[in-house]
Amino acid sequence: MAIPFEQVLAGESKETQQWVKQRAAELIAEEINLRELRHLRKLTQARLSRKLKIGQEGVSRIEKRTDLYISTLRSYVEGVGGKLSLVVELPDRPPVILAGLGEDAGPKATKKKAKSSAKSKGKSRRAA
Repeated sequence: MAIPFEQVLAGESKETQQWVKQRAAELIAEEINLRELRHLRKLTQARLSRKLKIGQEGVSRIEKRTDLYISTLRSYVEGVGGKLSLVVELPDRPPVILAGLGEDAGPKATKKKAKSSAKSKGKSRRAA
């Protein structure tokens, strides 16, 4: 038969009980959803939608979704004034931060933009 957590905790010292309660509060505070994040920043969906240049209903949909593109999540987090970092925790090494996800891809993206720009300039010259 399982023993209730409260009963196990009651058998510990006052210091341990306090530490467990404090650590539980810290863990709960670390896990919030996007809506709570927006509320922490005292932003309405309408105000955030103007920052993101989408409709208010778009912000609502983002907050309700459980699966997002990283670029969408990054835009949302930056819209509320934050910075998104993705951390990978592997069992045999310290955590590492993933780079380049949901951002412009650097040189490749720049080359694609340059080619696209050159093509459109060529078309506009021919049309003139």
